[in-house]
Amino acid sequence: MVDKRHPSPSGQAGPAEVPLYGFQPPVGTPYGLEVSTVEDFFAQHDDWPWNPPRPGRATFHYLIAVTEGELQHDVDHVTRTVTPGQWLWVRPGHVQCWHPPGAARGPFILFEPDVLRPEIARLLAPLTAHDAPAVLSPHPDDAAWLQQTALQLLDEHRALGRRPLDVHHALRRNLLESLLLRLAGAAGITPAGAATAGTGRGDTYGRFVDALELRFRELHRAADYAELLGCSVRTLSRAAREATGKGVRELIDERRLLEARRLLGDARWDARAVAAHLGFTDPANFGRFFRDRTGIPPAAFAAREDVTGP
Repeated sequence: MVDKRHPSPSGQAGPAEVPLYGFQPPVGTPYGLEVSTVEDFFAQHDDWPWNPPRPGRATFHYLIAVTEGELQHDVDHVTRTVTPGQWLWVRPGHVQCWHPPGAARGPFILFEPDVLRPEIARLLAPLTAHDAPAVLSPHPDDAAWLQQTALQLLDEHRALGRRPLDVHHALRRNLLESLLLRLAGAAGITPAGAATAGTGRGDTYGRFVDALELRFRELHRAADYAELLGCSVRTLSRAAREATGKGVRELIDERRLLEARRLLGDARWDARAVAAHLGFTDPANFGRFFRDRTGIPPAAFAAREDVTGP
């Protein structure tokens, strides 16, 4: 699964930061894909990372289909409840915190982004995006097919050694890609570019999201990103509106607020350090920014997280 003893090198920025875990499957497991069940996963890792619960990030995807019981899982500071027929998807980089599984049962799939073939990854971009929904509710007509395909993937994963390794991995990858493609449509996720076919705006929005993830600390205006992408502010604004219903500035502010919550909560930074990290020239401006969007000052949020945290 993952290395539960040591974060990956990219997570070593400081002892107060949320650790970043890399993919480390069991010995003999080929390529960046592992398939288990919720019950087996918890049975094999009874001391980590939920006892006691600790926040962390991963460089790979967690995908869980709940078939029985109810699963609770924190994703970016929000507790999600996943019921039978629903799927939990935690993308790389999300801050997550586990709860005990209780009676929850179902297939559990972990995979690195580069397991997917490039042409499939492009089709799945809306589903694998950082801001895609954490809980997916497929249409009932698709539920049985999705569950059966997940179980076939689990069966093939456990079939290591029955057939040549390259055939084994090809089967696993094909089953995974089929599952994700069907899940993308069944859960109502808009296909890449569908809302803006023929306009080029779907690609503009995708490039904006990539740029925002890299530059949100220093670039805070729509004009900054339009210049970076080589388009007009109007074109960028239309692309964002059509893809999300939100303006560019709102999306920028949401990303900065998410990082502020992460740093004040899990990483235990003080408000002045967070303000500087996110490009605020005055801590008071950061305080107003945070309070206007959350209803409480940064210090109060940090104190609340400290009380409720592990």
